[in-house]
Amino acid sequence: MTDILLINPNSSTATTEMMTKIANGEAPAGCRVTGRTATGGPSMIVNEQELEAAATEVLKVWREAGVARWDGVIVSAFGDPGIDLVRANARVPVVGIAEASMREASNGHRRFGIATVTPELVAPIERRARALGLLGLYAGTRLTQGDPRELAAEPQALEDALARAVQRCIDEDGAQAVIIGGGPLGQAALALAPRFGVPVIAPISAAMRQLCARLEVAS
Repeated sequence: MTDILLINPNSSTATTEMMTKIANGEAPAGCRVTGRTATGGPSMIVNEQELEAAATEVLKVWREAGVARWDGVIVSAFGDPGIDLVRANARVPVVGIAEASMREASNGHRRFGIATVTPELVAPIERRARALGLLGLYAGTRLTQGDPRELAAEPQALEDALARAVQRCIDEDGAQAVIIGGGPLGQAALALAPRFGVPVIAPISAAMRQLCARLEVAS
């Protein structure tokens, strides 16, 4: 059995359960995903200060989960907080959902956009694209309106608002693929994928695909 640890840097156990279910839905036979939740931060990361603070929480969760138990690790917040800290201490592949989804969206030199709910995380998202060498393909981020946490608590309203943001990425920015930028947005990302003529990337699924490829686990 291949055991994968999914770390939710947000402190919501319900979000962890949702993310873990999505990841296990992508898991091939013989692969199992177990979720763990950070406890020292907000229920949903919505600004740069919270994202930075989550890095040490992610490292803490990884250590407390028992580092020798896992064949691979997913950091499941869009911004990949703590990924470098875990990689520096881990002997197994560690994948972040922002990194994985940006790499997948840019396949074939596609121009990609991001639809998300967190205006205060636009700058870190751009920095992540730059760090991955993908800034030249990054078409920008389109945002929903209103409070991110309130919107995330209303699944249909969230999906509808993100659909409008995806359409703006396509129509106004020329995106050839669009990422739904956020781990807590995972269910909405799956729902939106069939609705558009360009690929809509669900980041948790992208992370699972990348990690399984690195582990050479057949899908």
